[in-house]
Amino acid sequence: QKISFFFFPSCDYRSCWVCFATDEDDRTAEWVRPCRCRGSTKWVHQTCLQRWVDEKQRGNSTARVACPQCNAEYLIVFPKLGPVVYVLDLADRLISKACPFAAAGIMVGSIYWTAVTYGAVTVMQVVGHKEGLDVMERADPLFLLIGLPTIPVMLILGKMIRWEDYVLRLWRKYSNKLQILNSIFPGIGCPVPRIPAEANPLADHVSATRILCGALVFPTIATIVGKLMFSSVNSNLQRTILGGIAFVAIKGAFKVYFKQQQYLRQAHRKILNYPEQEGA
Repeated sequence: QKISFFFFPSCDYRSCWVCFATDEDDRTAEWVRPCRCRGSTKWVHQTCLQRWVDEKQRGNSTARVACPQCNAEYLIVFPKLGPVVYVLDLADRLISKACPFAAAGIMVGSIYWTAVTYGAVTVMQVVGHKEGLDVMERADPLFLLIGLPTIPVMLILGKMIRWEDYVLRLWRKYSNKLQILNSIFPGIGCPVPRIPAEANPLADHVSATRILCGALVFPTIATIVGKLMFSSVNSNLQRTILGGIAFVAIKGAFKVYFKQQQYLRQAHRKILNYPEQEGA
């Protein structure tokens, strides 16, 4: 009879799939059959399943939990709440759902008003403090609310236009026909043994921060360069525009030269033989 029980267990034989205990191990334990599973995974202790559900929910009591074998969702019920607890629980859920949207709205609003402030400061810096205040006082408020935030956006978009790379490609393509370029940029027209791979600058997070910082600092640099190089110009706006053009041209020339030298350095690199150790 024992051998028969061992090979053909009765229908009442239960084993917990979490702790592997049976009825014989704990006769007072509460059992539950929570899913469509059959066989050895049909039964589980109520306490064991509660701990397993807690691990899956990770503190979120409203998260749904399903059986890992048959994917049947567990039917979880809670005791009825009193009216006060029900209202508090409803308020807590509403706040939890509203907080992400409120935080996103606050973040977007902060970025917007920061852009407005930056645009106003840029206008006063480029045109002049007094002239900039007069322009903004006479302008339509709606135009200011829409136009001022676009100033940093346009600066960033303009900074993302890498015109130096296009100029460098054209020079590499046609420089062998213009020998004068070799005297200005040595090696720009010489043939290279290989074409090195160049990384995408926009894919690098460091380059992205450089673009952002460079775009936002550009009006200040243009103002300073304009005062240094075009002090004879009376108009602040014209002086700043000329300073910005001069800065972009000078910086672009140095950048083209620097990138070409890096390109040649990568193209002419060599990999040495591994040094053999003496006595080997």
